[in-house]
Amino acid sequence: MESVIEEIYRSQSRRVLATLIRLLGDFDRAEEALHDAFAAAARTWPVDGVPDNPSGWLVSTGRFKAIDAIRRRARFDASQQHIEDSLYSVDETERGEMEAIEDDMLRLIFTCCHPAIPADAQTAMALREICGLTTEEIAYAFLIPAPTVAQRIVRAKGRIRTANIPYEVPGREALPERLDRVLHVIYLVFNEGYSASSGDAVVRADLTGEAIRLARLLLALLPHPDVCGLLALMLLQDSRRSARSSEEEALVLLADQNRSLWDRAKISEGLALLAKAMRTEEIGTYTVQAAIAAEHAKVATAEETDWPRIAFYYDLLLAAQPSPVVELNRAVAISMAEGPSKGLDLIEAILGRRELQAYHLAHSARADFLRRLGRREEAIAAYQTALSLCRQEPEQAFLRKRISALAAAPERQ
Repeated sequence: MESVIEEIYRSQSRRVLATLIRLLGDFDRAEEALHDAFAAAARTWPVDGVPDNPSGWLVSTGRFKAIDAIRRRARFDASQQHIEDSLYSVDETERGEMEAIEDDMLRLIFTCCHPAIPADAQTAMALREICGLTTEEIAYAFLIPAPTVAQRIVRAKGRIRTANIPYEVPGREALPERLDRVLHVIYLVFNEGYSASSGDAVVRADLTGEAIRLARLLLALLPHPDVCGLLALMLLQDSRRSARSSEEEALVLLADQNRSLWDRAKISEGLALLAKAMRTEEIGTYTVQAAIAAEHAKVATAEETDWPRIAFYYDLLLAAQPSPVVELNRAVAISMAEGPSKGLDLIEAILGRRELQAYHLAHSARADFLRRLGRREEAIAAYQTALSLCRQEPEQAFLRKRISALAAAPERQ
């Protein structure tokens, strides 16, 4: 039963939290209610069994636990009485003008991305509340101190309270100005699922699936080319999910994946959305990234991949969105097109600027270039650096395997 509750927490807790925030009107109160609800589940489900609708049970239990807590506090503080009264009059059917597509998780994203909240605080808040990442995990992902992340989250919650920011999807006229930040958050949710920053799984399918679901809702709400591009990107990337790890949960690189396991329905849908996004006058960065993913999806074997074209797309992406991570990916593409020596020169330049020093994938890519060039000792050292920075268990196992293979290989003459 413990494993069942853990799986429900992992797959459904963020949706439960989103609904509790709507019902209780306060992030901290909702988080406390969420924990109380799961504590109650741990006590009662082993005796009574798992309810038919676990999420509904958790929402209902959490809400009434919160009401009980507020009632107890109200006995000592009369100012709490109006809060308790307000929680009894929730209209469960109230969905506004967009009844068919309104969604509590989408409400949560729009609340986190309100323009009154600083951009850096929006991102930290969204990853905490939507992905359930810890402060330390968010800090690791953005290479910043954990106390800085904690301060940003506290500041964002305070701004929501003091500014009375509504917990809602805004009207159509306000959507375009909020779109960029919302798309960015959905993109970050997907990325955390596609390559989990820590833990024992390569992919968190609950997060990739939720990001795709939210993008579909957003596309119905606002048929914008950037939404098409992001949804295309996520579908094309997620189409490879089943091939990205072995039965033993070992990481499988793109070049070694069994492409018969790729989801052709997602590829077809992704390519159609990409074609639609590419027909617009201005092509966004998500569309360019989707075009890169499409180059892999369109060919039957890794050897057929058009790496020069992928490198060209990275040139476009780098011009539109300068970033050392984009530079790193461009270096990998160029190494595949022109050889590892060229890729090594590019990545050495990035690391020489003291950028991505704490990013394990930069050191892993450098190690791979050195390995391909036959520079064994340097490659081993670079892989060890990557291993010291990596927090995901399948990637750690992959890096250890590479180190062992290089250590056992004979020296090149």
